[in-house]
Amino acid sequence: MDRRCVDTLRMLAVDMVEQAGSGHPGLPLGAAPMAWALWSRFLCFDPDDPAWPDRDRFVLSAGHGSALLYALLHLFGCGVEVSDLTGFRQWGSRTPGHPEHGHTPGVEVTTGPLGQGIATAVGLALGERMAAARYNPTGAAPVVDHRTWVLCSDGDLMEGVSGEASSLAGHLGLGRLAVLWDDNRVSIDGPTSLAFSEDVPGRYRAYGWRVIEVEDGDDLLALDTALAAALDGEARPTLVRVHTVIGRGAPTKQGTAAAHGAPLGAEEVAGLRAALGWTEPPFDVPAEVRARAAQLAGTKRAVRQEWARRFRDWSEQFPERRAEWDRRRAGRYPKGAVDAGMTAALRRSPPGQAVATRVTSGRVLDELVTRLPELVGGSADLAESTGTALPGVGAVAPGSFGGQAVHFGVREHAMAAMANGLALYGGYRPFCSTFLVFSDYARPAIRLAALMGLPVTYLFTHDSIGLGEDGPTHQPVEHLAALRAIPGLAVIRPADGHETMEAWRVALGRRSGPTALALSRQALPASAPGVTGWLGRDGARVVRAGGAMPDLVIVATGSEVALALAAAEVLEEHDVAARVVSMPWRERFLARPPEVRGAILGTAPVLVVEAGASQGWDAVGEQVAGLDRFGASAPGPVVQRQLGFSIERVVQLGLACRQREAVPWAPSAS
Repeated sequence: MDRRCVDTLRMLAVDMVEQAGSGHPGLPLGAAPMAWALWSRFLCFDPDDPAWPDRDRFVLSAGHGSALLYALLHLFGCGVEVSDLTGFRQWGSRTPGHPEHGHTPGVEVTTGPLGQGIATAVGLALGERMAAARYNPTGAAPVVDHRTWVLCSDGDLMEGVSGEASSLAGHLGLGRLAVLWDDNRVSIDGPTSLAFSEDVPGRYRAYGWRVIEVEDGDDLLALDTALAAALDGEARPTLVRVHTVIGRGAPTKQGTAAAHGAPLGAEEVAGLRAALGWTEPPFDVPAEVRARAAQLAGTKRAVRQEWARRFRDWSEQFPERRAEWDRRRAGRYPKGAVDAGMTAALRRSPPGQAVATRVTSGRVLDELVTRLPELVGGSADLAESTGTALPGVGAVAPGSFGGQAVHFGVREHAMAAMANGLALYGGYRPFCSTFLVFSDYARPAIRLAALMGLPVTYLFTHDSIGLGEDGPTHQPVEHLAALRAIPGLAVIRPADGHETMEAWRVALGRRSGPTALALSRQALPASAPGVTGWLGRDGARVVRAGGAMPDLVIVATGSEVALALAAAEVLEEHDVAARVVSMPWRERFLARPPEVRGAILGTAPVLVVEAGASQGWDAVGEQVAGLDRFGASAPGPVVQRQLGFSIERVVQLGLACRQREAVPWAPSAS
C-alpha cells in the first residue's frame, strides 16, 4: 500500500507538469518516497486546521518541486482539489510554479530562491524553542511540542544563505529541526560534480549537526528508520542525507538533467507508467490510496484534538499566559504599551538636542522590548552601532531561549531569512539590523517578506555619505532606491528623533508588510514634532511653511532636511519664500489623493534633495539633487560638501528651480 501511495504522488506530479507544459518532474519522482514516509508517519498536522499552533512545520526549500507538495496536500485532504492540480502553473490557480504562503492551503513558506527555505526554517525552529521556553510549564505536559522539517535539494546546499543559517542552527542547538536532503547529484547544468565536490556531511558535522545517511531513497523501511532516529534527541539539528535518483522510473531521462526542469513528454511518460505498472487515468487517485490517506488524516486529527484538551487544561492553570498567547497570535499589543514606550524614550531625549536617528531608534527599542515580549531580534554583529544591544532583556543562547535578543553573528543573509521564519511562526514581531549598505546581503529575504506580507522591521543605520571616512564601500548610494523598488516594503528615512518615533509607530502598526528604517550615524538637529500619526497617514509633512504661496518647495529626507532648512533661510535673503517638506516615506506620499499631495507641496516649483540615487524622485519634483555616483573617503562634512550637499549649492539650485531652469546637478565622477 505504501508503494502504491508513493506512485500516486509521482504520477500526480507528472500529470501536473505534463498538463501545464512546464515544471519540474525530476524531484517529485525521486523524492516521493521520503515525502510519503514523512507525511504519513511523522509529520503532525490537521488537514482541517492548517493554522493549528502546535503543528509540525514542513518547508519545501526545493520549491521547484512544488508539484510534489501539491500532490501531498491533495492526497491528505488539505483543501487542494483536483481542479487545482489540473490548473498547475496557470493564471488564477492555487498551485503556482513555486509554493506561495497565504496562496495555497498548507504552504508554510514562500520558497523559490534556493537556500531561502532552509534559512527561513531555522527561524521557524528558533520560534518554536522560544515559544516553548515561554509557555511550557515545568514538570507538566507541554503545549508547544512540535518540529520543523525541511526537504531540500543539492542546490539549496550550494547557496551561501543555507550555510549561514545552518551554522547558527548548530550553534544554538536547534534539535527540533531536521533537513531531508534530496541528494540526487544533478542540477540544471548537469551532474553536480561540475561545480560541487565538497564533503557536505562533514561540513554539517562541523556546524554541530547530526548526520544520518539513507543509501537508497526508494527504501521505505530505511527512510522510516532514519526519520525515527531524527526524532531522537533534542541537542542538535539533524541532516538526513537521502541518496535518490532524479526522475526515477523515466526510461531514458532518469538520473540526468533532462528530468529536472521540463515535461517528460508523452513517450517518456508511457515508459514510466509501464515501469510503475500504472494504469490509472491522469489525475486519478486509486480508491484504496484515497482511503489510506483519509485513515492517516483521521489519526492526525486525533493528535490535534488531544492537544486541544491539553491546551484547555493549561489555559485554566495559566490564564495570564493564555491571555498573552491569544493577544500575540492576534497581533495585538498590550493596551498603552506602545505609547508608554514612546513617552519613556522621549524623556531620554532632551528637547532641541541634536541626536543621531539610530540613537533615538535604540532608545525607542530599549523601551519597547521590555513592554512587548513579542518584539524579538538583533543585529549582524553590530548591536552597539545599530542600537540593538537590548540591555533590558535577556539574549537567546544555546540551551537558553527565554530572551528576546538574538545574536545573528556576521550573517546578514541568514538573519533576514530567519526573521521571516519568526514572523511566519506567529506571535512574534521580529526586527533585524545592519548598515544600510549591507541591505544588499539581506535583499532576497526582504523581497520574500514583502511577497508574503510579513511584518518584519529592518533597522538600517549609517544611511548616507555623511558617515565619511569609511569610504565608498560603506557609504550607501543606490540602496534607498533599490529598497523602494520592492513592492509592499515601506522605506522610511526619518529626519530627526520625532520622525524616528513616528517611523517606529508605522512599523509596529503594519500587519501585512515589512518596514525598513534608514537611520543616520551622525547627529541631526531636532525640528518641531508633528501630530501623532502624520507619517503613517501622509508620508510627508511641511516643516517650514514659507508663507501661504511659497515661491519654491524643497523636498528632502533624513539628514538633508536640516540642509534644506538652512538653505531656505538663505533663500529668504534672496526674496525667495521657500517651503521645506520632509518626506521620509515617499511611496506613501505618492499613494495619497492628489488633493492631499497638493496641500503639502502647493503649486510652486519643487526641488528634491537626497544624498542617494535620484531614481524615482522625478515623480515628486522638477529638479533632483541626488547622488548618482559613489562617495569618497574623507570626513563626513567634507564628503557632503565636495559632492554638492552644501547650503550654497542648494541655494543655487533653488534659485534656478524657482525660475524653472534646468541646472546640471551631478557632481563629477572623478
